[in-house]
Amino acid sequence: MSEWTAEIGTFLVQSVILTLLVLLAGFLLMRGKRGGERGASLKVESLNDQRRARNRRLKVNATAQGARKKLIKQLRREEKERQKTAKKSEEGAAARLWVLDFHGDIKASRTEQFAEEVSAVIEVAGAQDEAVIRLESGGGLVHAYGLAAAQLDRLREAGITTTVCIDKVAASGGYMMACTAHHIKAAPFAVIGSIGVVAQVPNIHRLLKRNDIDVEMLTAGRYKRTLTVLGENTEEGRAKFIDDLENTHKLFKQYVARHRPALDIDRLATGEIWYGSEALDERLIDSVGTSEAYLVERMKEVEAFTVKLEPPNTLGRRISVAVSSGIEQAVTKALGAIDATGWQRR
Repeated sequence: MSEWTAEIGTFLVQSVILTLLVLLAGFLLMRGKRGGERGASLKVESLNDQRRARNRRLKVNATAQGARKKLIKQLRREEKERQKTAKKSEEGAAARLWVLDFHGDIKASRTEQFAEEVSAVIEVAGAQDEAVIRLESGGGLVHAYGLAAAQLDRLREAGITTTVCIDKVAASGGYMMACTAHHIKAAPFAVIGSIGVVAQVPNIHRLLKRNDIDVEMLTAGRYKRTLTVLGENTEEGRAKFIDDLENTHKLFKQYVARHRPALDIDRLATGEIWYGSEALDERLIDSVGTSEAYLVERMKEVEAFTVKLEPPNTLGRRISVAVSSGIEQAVTKALGAIDATGWQRR
């Protein structure tokens, strides 16, 4: 019994520590957000260089110990020759691949950063260049994803060939973004589609009424409020709310149809989703494959660069990252301890 009490006490102490760490991480993150992205720097890395370095390392490690020195010398000579050839062709109009990432939450909160990355690419990309966007999003707020999709439209308007690669999901607002591309490639089981609109509003009017609580809502304008959380909803307000949803859905369908004219939009815009291989049959995408396979294939022909705007590495951000990592490790350890001791013994 005493051992069980000690374990409970240990768990309570860990819980208090975790709570304090969560509060500290939240404070640091909010402080970072208030500071904005001032001082953010654009990080550009060559995917070709990364791949060549990995290949060289694999070759060396896979070679017998006695033959490694000879292989390293050979690889160095080859790299020097490659660099010489690259310098000679620098003045030519060699095509380049610009790789951007967009991982969207419900508010598409990365849009501002993504917009700056798009601006950077537009300023340097030539007509022969291609932008590849590795996209992952299940959608979210209409206005937020409308703005995110507009950033991809900017690439098209600048005359840059755009390819969107979907490895996991691009649904609803995520598909709104994807449909702007010249070419959409999705993994076989990536989730595609969900061309629809959803909204839900909780209403506690009856609960308030049972407790003799009145709610006064005053508006100027017939439809300033339709459905409410606290007040009594009316059939007129409900009808208007649904009408607004239908209008949003119509605009969504028109947007997709304009970018993907081959789609049977009325048949596909039901809110349903399709997996990658099915989406190809429905013309929601243009090919099936992963982003990694596509980039490896393209890097045989062109130089590929990742473009990412990184926030300043401030003390607050470093502490926040460290705290977040500590929380994750502590939670895993605490849950593992409970599973291995307390709950099994009960």
